[in-house]
Amino acid sequence: MEKQSAQNKIKTLMGQLSSGLDYSIHELAIILAAGHGKRIKSHRSKMLHKIWEVPTVERVYNASKNGINNINAIVVVGIKAEDVINVIGKRKNTTFAYQQSQNGTGHAVQVALNKVDKKLFKGNVYILPGDMGLIDKETMKYFRRNFIDSGCDMMVLTGLFEGDPENNSYGRIIRVKDKDEKGKSSGKDAGKVIEIMEHKDIMSLPGSRRYKVKYNKRVYSFSKEELINNNEFNSGVYAFKYEKLTELIGKISSDNAQNEIYITDMISLFNKKGYSVSAISPADQYSVMGFNNKSVLKEMENIARRKVYDKLKDIIEIRDPEDFFIHESVVDEIIEKDKLGIPLDISIGKGVYIGEGVKLNYNLEIKNNVFISGDIRFGQDVTVWQNVHLSAFRGQTFRIGNKVEILWGDIIKGNIEIGDNSRIESSVNMTGSDEFPLRIGKNVLIKGTSYIFGSQVEDDVHLEHSVIIKKRVEKLVKRDGTIQPVRFYLPMPEGVDAVEDL
Repeated sequence: MEKQSAQNKIKTLMGQLSSGLDYSIHELAIILAAGHGKRIKSHRSKMLHKIWEVPTVERVYNASKNGINNINAIVVVGIKAEDVINVIGKRKNTTFAYQQSQNGTGHAVQVALNKVDKKLFKGNVYILPGDMGLIDKETMKYFRRNFIDSGCDMMVLTGLFEGDPENNSYGRIIRVKDKDEKGKSSGKDAGKVIEIMEHKDIMSLPGSRRYKVKYNKRVYSFSKEELINNNEFNSGVYAFKYEKLTELIGKISSDNAQNEIYITDMISLFNKKGYSVSAISPADQYSVMGFNNKSVLKEMENIARRKVYDKLKDIIEIRDPEDFFIHESVVDEIIEKDKLGIPLDISIGKGVYIGEGVKLNYNLEIKNNVFISGDIRFGQDVTVWQNVHLSAFRGQTFRIGNKVEILWGDIIKGNIEIGDNSRIESSVNMTGSDEFPLRIGKNVLIKGTSYIFGSQVEDDVHLEHSVIIKKRVEKLVKRDGTIQPVRFYLPMPEGVDAVEDL
């Protein structure tokens, strides 16, 4: 009963967040995100592990959407379905499909295709695993272009293993050789994909016996050594012509050790039918990486960091290429700003985190271990010293004026404005809420162990060692022309009856 209730909840959520398919668009991406990934050893879905702060399933979704204009998408969910659905959310031309039982990749595609009206859709289908978190729009554009230009019926995106062949546990791409077993030319069949052979099946072959396979009425022969040293492997990304995919997808057999239906079996079905299958490898091999454990996920994170560093290394200063984070949207804005031809003079220290929504500006120095996240807009000529925390909640804006300096260890959060030429010295904590925003005027100095919440501080004020809560701090000019500083201001205490001497 409880299981049925959970499934109904998932289906209700799918209905709420599915936007439907646009049948005037002739391309469809199916993203397989139903698995959990037992080897990752986590209660969290494998698809929700993050690379550069973005869940892998969202990265795959974005790559397909950004790489292929006006594409429909079906996201297949299963284990931790609600979490995956909520990460993607409601998006244009996107539908969710629920794989209730994990019966293999072929079954997941069948479940997805049940969401498509056969009478209305014609075109190409791209299938992607949801854990391929480094695939990008350039790889998808490249794959699509090659699939269309090839005229073939099915295409496999492959990787090229660069290490010791003995350590290559991926399924190998077996292609038609230039000549068959009898030495006759393969002609136009040369290079076409015969099958994907799993590593364990290769290793189980007797060393002395050649592996023989038939293709288009010809026999091709491979030694065990040839198969082991074949470095081209299956990435799990495929392209199909829709009509041929739907014709044969129901004929995949589950006659294997796992009793599951695998999409790789489509190759043999296509070949038997006389449909053409080809394969292509991307320029950037890292784009086809998937992960089954934490160490590979960490490696993928490092690759993502290096990619960001390579984009920015000649535009801004990043003091430690191995220890920083800049959200990709901020990276794109930096690159666009650089195109204006004005030197940015932005310096990023070791351990700095710059999250989504942050707007950087000219002549900005951010020293070590600073955290910045939210709609935070910097003026020009700003310095932020070590161990500072700057953040704004969703819907709030945090504006920092020109020539502002924020010193060590300050914590400043929320709906805030800091005026030009102001200096916030060490050990200051400031907060502004939606109801009570914090407004700091120009030329303001705040120092000492001070806390300020939801207040308005006028221009030129010097405030020190004070607690200011929902107050207006006016600029009070004395008779001698100097401005009255505010020091040691403390509000009346509350709850004194609960405090007593020991």
